[in-house]
Amino acid sequence: MRQYMRVRGNPERKNFSYKDIKKVYVIVLFEKSSSLFHKLPNTYLHHGKTIFDSGLAMELLQEFYLIALDVFRKIPYPESEKSEQRAWLSLLTTENLEDAEKLTQDYPWLEEIYQEIAMLRRKPEEVLGMWSDALRILDENSMKYYVEELEEKLLQVTKEKDEELLQVTKEKDAEIAALKKQLEELNGK
Repeated sequence: MRQYMRVRGNPERKNFSYKDIKKVYVIVLFEKSSSLFHKLPNTYLHHGKTIFDSGLAMELLQEFYLIALDVFRKIPYPESEKSEQRAWLSLLTTENLEDAEKLTQDYPWLEEIYQEIAMLRRKPEEVLGMWSDALRILDENSMKYYVEELEEKLLQVTKEKDEELLQVTKEKDAEIAALKKQLEELNGK
């Protein structure tokens, strides 16, 4: 929605096109995935796009990533195989302090995240505050979007009414001109 509003509301853009909107990725994390995921024991990341049974070849903005964290946890990785993706997924699957400490040795930038998680566990009201702020911002954005939509409709209706009024004015001007001509003809006889 933010992306749509940014592109649509940009005064520098004359014509809006959905081609100007970038892809949206839906990421679904499964802590305990169904047996379907376990049929592929060495695959924890599944990428998908929408396809149509009719054969319609239309590129949609949404793509999907399904991540089976329990499958990821079972895959042994060599020490040399470090990546940012592995770090994030390991963070999400960490179950004890020893694993967290080892992970921060491999990925020092995770330490700050673990510290923030520890603080949030001590002060859960902070989490509620963050959610309240997020909901407030979402409500504000929704309201702005709604107001912009109403303003756009008002402009459209105003433009249509102005065009109708202009047409009626032209017709009345033509009628007045015809009546003046008739009056002149009558006065001239």
